[in-house]
Amino acid sequence: MKKGLLIIMSGPSGVGKGTVREYFMKDEELRLAYSISMTTRAPRNGEKDGVDYIFTTKSQFEEAIQQGKLLEWAEFVGNYYGTPMAEVEKLRNEGKNVILEIEVQGAMQVREKCPDALSIFIIPPSMEELEKRIRGRKSEPEECVQQRLAKAEREMKMVKDYKYVICNDDPKLAADIISLIIKRHMEEPSY
Repeated sequence: MKKGLLIIMSGPSGVGKGTVREYFMKDEELRLAYSISMTTRAPRNGEKDGVDYIFTTKSQFEEAIQQGKLLEWAEFVGNYYGTPMAEVEKLRNEGKNVILEIEVQGAMQVREKCPDALSIFIIPPSMEELEKRIRGRKSEPEECVQQRLAKAEREMKMVKDYKYVICNDDPKLAADIISLIIKRHMEEPSY
């Protein structure tokens, strides 16, 4: 059995990564598994532990860092976010193509450890639209919104480090394009 692909999907907060992912995750031909990130932030309305994120304490997260149990990790707005390594490897060894929905700092760490990872960056149709989406969540105070927008400006400069850049003007179309990209890479003999 071939080892599964490691697929990095990044983009600014509010760009719609989760919405796009929901569309292509339904395609059984892709043999996808979503890697659930670990975080120290509080759950948003409707988020479930072990489904949307693994919610943990700061001390438990720092212990995972020290023990080298994370494929990647980052700190943002006072919270940690990271990817537990053991589960990713288990899924890939089962032939599953693992999706990591992570930010650019984490993506850089993953590409260093796994240079064969397939990297996809999702961009918004415009920065104005991105701001509208972030504000539309109504889940954070203005200070956090401003931090997310400033971070998005910095992240948009990182698109050159990704193999593919997809505009999320239409989530279904973006998902269809990503599905085609994954299928193409699944056919490559080197994977």
